[in-house]
Amino acid sequence: MDNMQEAAMYITSRIGEEPVSIGMVLGSGLGGLADELEEAVAISYKDIPHFPVATVFGHKGRLVAGMLEGKRVLCMQGRFHYYEGYGMDQVVFPIQVMHALGIEQLLVTNAAGGVNESYKPGDLMLISDHIKMIADSPMRGPNYESLGERFFDMTNAYDKQLRVLAKEEAKKQDISLQEGVYMFFAGPSYETPAEIRAARTLGADAVGMSTVPEAIAASHMRMKVLGISCITNMASGILDQPLSHAEVMETGDQVKEAFTSLVRSVTKVWPV
Repeated sequence: MDNMQEAAMYITSRIGEEPVSIGMVLGSGLGGLADELEEAVAISYKDIPHFPVATVFGHKGRLVAGMLEGKRVLCMQGRFHYYEGYGMDQVVFPIQVMHALGIEQLLVTNAAGGVNESYKPGDLMLISDHIKMIADSPMRGPNYESLGERFFDMTNAYDKQLRVLAKEEAKKQDISLQEGVYMFFAGPSYETPAEIRAARTLGADAVGMSTVPEAIAASHMRMKVLGISCITNMASGILDQPLSHAEVMETGDQVKEAFTSLVRSVTKVWPV
């Protein structure tokens, strides 16, 4: 708790005390949105007390605060992953710091592999729910009652009201928006064809290596979460071709216009 407060105090000293309405986690290939903020203030992760450092190509590794469609937002340009060697507590530390800053609304985005065979690379998918099969949890260990209850509900982890709002805004802009279940794998290897068949059997529409720990920590603190996946490739075994991070980044770049347009539109009408 002391570490969270120390990090929050440092961020406030850099961005000022004006309240922030929405926190945003921008995944692989999607970080460019933060470059469009007005009155922007950027802080490198390495300068924030107790913050991990992003090591993945395509993640700039900085916080950017500024104005977007009339709302003050705080964007993570790049996140931390379990596969980087960080513990789950470190992976979700920035989300807890956002909460310490008074942020109660969270947008989480990611690049994901399509499991639903009706999807195609470049699709955007609204996350309706998730599946976490690995045993570790960001809430494992001592519980801080000031953050949330020991045992907490995950029924509405991805807020229904925000999902309805996102679908309405996508329709207004004629942006195709899928909706489905995201399944979390630890990585860094991509999933095997057999794992993808299992994921489909279990009800997953997309797979990835992030987002779920953040959503769990946010639910613990009763933050409202909106999740959007960019389907950057079809998952292993669906197409007869190898998977690569370069493909993820390339597709993310191709879809950034639609993604940015949707996030801007949703931010403008986001109830805070």
